This record gives sequence, C-alpha cells and structure tokens, in this order.
Amino acid sequence: MAEPSLSTLLVGCAAGFSGDRTDAAGPVVDTLVARLAAPGAPEGLRAFLIFETLAERTLALAQLRRRADPEAGYEPLLDELLRPVLARCLQHGIGIVSNFGAAHPRAAARHIARMARELGLDVPRVAVVEGDGLDQPAQRALLRERLGAALDGLSVVSANAYIGAEPIAAALRAGAQIVVCGRVADPSLTVGPAMAHYGWAPDDWTRLGRATMAGHLLECGAQVCGGYFADPGFKDVQGLAQVGFPIAEIDAEGDCVIGKAAGTGGQVSAATVKEQLLYEVHDPAAYLTPDVVADIGEAEVIGLGPDRVALRGVRGHARPADYKVNVCHEGGWLAEGEISYAGPRAEARARLAADVLRARLPGLALRVDLIGAVSVLGDDAGRALATRPEGGARDVRLRVAAAHAEHAQAQRLPREVMALYTCGPAGGGGVRTALTPRLNTLSCLLPREAVPVRFEMVEGPA
Repeated sequence: MAEPSLSTLLVGCAAGFSGDRTDAAGPVVDTLVARLAAPGAPEGLRAFLIFETLAERTLALAQLRRRADPEAGYEPLLDELLRPVLARCLQHGIGIVSNFGAAHPRAAARHIARMARELGLDVPRVAVVEGDGLDQPAQRALLRERLGAALDGLSVVSANAYIGAEPIAAALRAGAQIVVCGRVADPSLTVGPAMAHYGWAPDDWTRLGRATMAGHLLECGAQVCGGYFADPGFKDVQGLAQVGFPIAEIDAEGDCVIGKAAGTGGQVSAATVKEQLLYEVHDPAAYLTPDVVADIGEAEVIGLGPDRVALRGVRGHARPADYKVNVCHEGGWLAEGEISYAGPRAEARARLAADVLRARLPGLALRVDLIGAVSVLGDDAGRALATRPEGGARDVRLRVAAAHAEHAQAQRLPREVMALYTCGPAGGGGVRTALTPRLNTLSCLLPREAVPVRFEMVEGPA
C-alpha cells in the first residue's frame, strides 16, 4: 500500500496513567519539535502533547487529597511530568492537553502558572474543563434514582461523569495553550485537538470514530510501543528499559499512523497496535465513548515500515445519549501481612503459619497466597491452595489479606502476622504489614443534559 498523504496534526502521549514514568515526555517533545522544523513539513502542521493520568479510582484518591488540603487534588506528579518540557512546548507552539486536573483542575492551572513563572516564562493561556463532578443536589438526586438502594449507607467520595472532547476543542479554538481537565474519557484527549485543528463538527461520526481510535492507541502510553506486550522468546522487544512513547499522525479524515519518539527503545508494529486496539474494547463494533460509538469491525492495521503502522477503515456511529458515571465510596479497610520462610520444609511451615492465622482470626475471610508455590493463580476462597499438594518449595513468602468494614477488626490481621515471629513456625522473618482504606465503585448512566460541561480560561494574558 502506498504511503498515506502527509498529515498536519501530530499528537504525542507522555503518560498512560498516574504514576507512569516522568521522563517520557522529553523524547516525545524532542521528536515533535524536530518534526515541526523538518524541511518539507506540511503547511499548517500542528503538534500536541497529551498526558493521560486518570484511572477509575485515581480521581477518588485525588478527592481525598483535596479534602485534606484545599489546594491539592490534582496529579501529584504534575511538576515532574511537565516542568522538564514546558518551556520547549511553549516555545515551539506545542499544545498541551491532559486530565491531570483530576479532582481540582483550577489548582492544577495555578500550579502550572507558578511553574512558568519559576522558569522565567510568560504565563501561558491555561483553560480548565469542568462539569464532570456531580455534586449538585439535582445530580445527586438523579444518582439516587439510577442507583437506588445500592447507595444506602455509603459514604460517597466522588461522583464523576466521563465527558467528551467538545469543551477541549472549544478551549483550543479560544486560544488555550494548555487545557487541564478532570474526568474526560481517555480518547477525548486526542479527539479534542483533532476537532479544533480540522474544524470537525460534533456529529461528524466517521472522523470522530477514527480519531477516537487514534486516541485509544495513544492513551496507554508505552503499551502500544512494546510495553505490556513483551514476552521473551515469544514476543521479543528490544530496549524495553528505554521504551519510547507513541506519536500519532492524524489526517483530515481522522485516519492515523502510529509511531514513537525517536531514539527510544521498544517497537511499534502491527502486533503491538492490534493488541492495544483491542485493549479494553468490549464490543469491537460498538466502542462507546462520550464523543462517538467507534466501530473497528472492518478496520485494517497496515505496517508501513519500522515503527510506523497505519490504522484505516474505522467507522463511527452516533454517540450515546447518556454519560457513563462512576461513583466511588469508602469501602472499609484492606489488611495485609507477609512473612518469609526458607530452607527445608519452608512450604510446610508457611502452610502451618496460615493455619495458625485462620484459627486466630475468626470473622475475617482470609486470602492466603504462598508466593513461590501458589499465589497469582490462586483464588480468594483458597481452593487452589487446598487442592494443590504440598510441593516442598524451599523459598516461600506467605501473604495474607482480608477486608473488613471496621478498622479495629481489620487491624487484627497485621498484629497476628507480626506475632508469627515467635508464636508461629520456625524460621519466619521479614514481616511487612499494611492497613489501607479501600475505595469501591458503582457505575450508572446519566442523561447528557444533567451534566453541563464548560471551559474557562483561568491563567495567562486576557
């Protein structure tokens, strides 16, 4: 197949989740800058850098941080992610779009302004996208209507709708250099810049569907570049320690070519793209997002050369009438404890230690893992452990966990694991314990009209 025509939109991704590598953005920005300045670059070429830093419970954790500190609640690694590349992005006109606003986009915008001043830069035009947080009385009443008795007795931490790309596009059209969002759908971070750059209408379903799948390929960061793909001897990936992050070329029809930052490890191949294309997609013919229902039933993945793969044939259908909503609530406590046994009869001693804990902790449903014998392939009920004969493993770490609504009850477990030092079988050592508050999630749908979204320019020159 012939090389596709040159695109005039580049979108690079520098984070796939909160806690991702903070040095990923540098090579992506270097590559974008080089592409913008390259001889023969297409007229009107524009570049964006996106950071995807929210997962299902990340926002609830951010809300808890905001409760403790009114100026917190945004991505805790914002400084490490953005400071190294902010000056170059602004100097070269690279727009920045991210959901690192989490539970407090305005505080994130203020932090970016401080960062710019500290770097001796003019404060950029920063827009915040708001409306995903469902904290109005009418919205909470709708949640009660949709979730019913499932909400009874719960202490809600956060309730957020997965909103789409339109306010991002509107902010960019209004001149924003940086757009800070809370809970937008992950692909919308890419769709927004594409809508703004090409002037697509919000009901241009085919182009939106294509851009959505480009965003889907970018949203997990290095995953499409060989991370989470590598399997030695079966799917070998070179240079995984310096794995690159992806860059999409998106044309005026929404079709894309996926590559990666220059001079980095990893690979972009038809195989990595296919795996990411199907990742978390429940129905390939109907991938539901707030912008469009994307359809990859007849899509083609086409290798164009080293680290260049095209996606073609994506279709789009009218977007859903409702937004998906996640309600996160306090879920009690998770107690964990670990202790190691080594040498002759280590597995037998670890099993005996587990028996002691079961006898000492009535009322707690224990999850028991013997790391080195039965762990990842075990189950909460302990059936795998009970049916697997004692195998004589000589290097075993016992891990025991339990969840309970009451702190005092959950705390019994770490205390009993600690007591195994002298009250349990011979030779136990290296005890580690933890007691962590849990968050649980409920989901439902709310009509779009119940979730008014908006953007506001909050920093930079008027």
